[in-house]
Amino acid sequence: MTVDVSRHPLRSLTADRWAVAGGVTIVAFLLVAAAAPLLSGLAGQDPYTYDLNAVSDSGAPIGFGGGISADHWFGVEPMTGRDLFAIVVHGARTSFLVGFAATALSMLIGVVAGVTAGYFGGWYDRAISRFIDVMFGFPWLVFVIALGAIVPAAFPKQLLIILVIGLFGWPGVARVVRGQTIALRQRTFVVAATALGAGPGHLLRHQYLPNLVSTIIVYSTMTIPSMIGAEAALSFLGVGVPPPTPAWGRTIGDAVAWAPTDPMFLVFPGTALFLVTLAFNLFGDGLRDALDPRTIR
Repeated sequence: MTVDVSRHPLRSLTADRWAVAGGVTIVAFLLVAAAAPLLSGLAGQDPYTYDLNAVSDSGAPIGFGGGISADHWFGVEPMTGRDLFAIVVHGARTSFLVGFAATALSMLIGVVAGVTAGYFGGWYDRAISRFIDVMFGFPWLVFVIALGAIVPAAFPKQLLIILVIGLFGWPGVARVVRGQTIALRQRTFVVAATALGAGPGHLLRHQYLPNLVSTIIVYSTMTIPSMIGAEAALSFLGVGVPPPTPAWGRTIGDAVAWAPTDPMFLVFPGTALFLVTLAFNLFGDGLRDALDPRTIR
């Protein structure tokens, strides 16, 4: 039997230059997030130290480009003088923590709901499908803002954001997985296993889930940037991670008012957020094409 190595998923993925560029960018930002204390230490700064000598009486950074210097590689934050490079690299930790954790939660709920709905069908499928429709139409942003006002301040804000974004992010994957499960239910190997007496547990573990892995991986990769963007949007609106914890969204929100006088305050965190979301989308597109047997190269 001849194997067409040109259709091997890894070969197809590495042949996609944009997907490779996205993957390299993701790895680079992951390394930056993991080594944030070391990187900010090399610059001799941390994101929590105020340096009022680096800002003027009006709060504007002193010097070129928002205070860019040998001591402050990206300049400083207006009003506080905190090092912007340290804020950006530590902000990557916040974004990745929320993005990955919320994606894991939403994928867990979505896969369970989608697989069981597609497998059992009947009234259960109809109930799950209607609930998914309700979740799609629910104004989750208004709910999060209201929830942020009533939840005790002692409750960890990052955990709250992860729970809320994850609990509202599962309907999309549930709908996709449900459709894939219904399609698999008609496949010969599933029909044969059912005829041989395989129970629901065996079918779900050994027939359905292994054939849904590629769909789950691709959808997870493309969900992460939306979760990072959601966290940034919440921080931008002031209901995300509280200061002084570094967060790209809150920094961008603070930078809008300073854009005319200190554009670098907006450029650096905005560029970081843009590159991460773009990289995940490029890598997700390439991964989807590589794992899709219908893709023609």
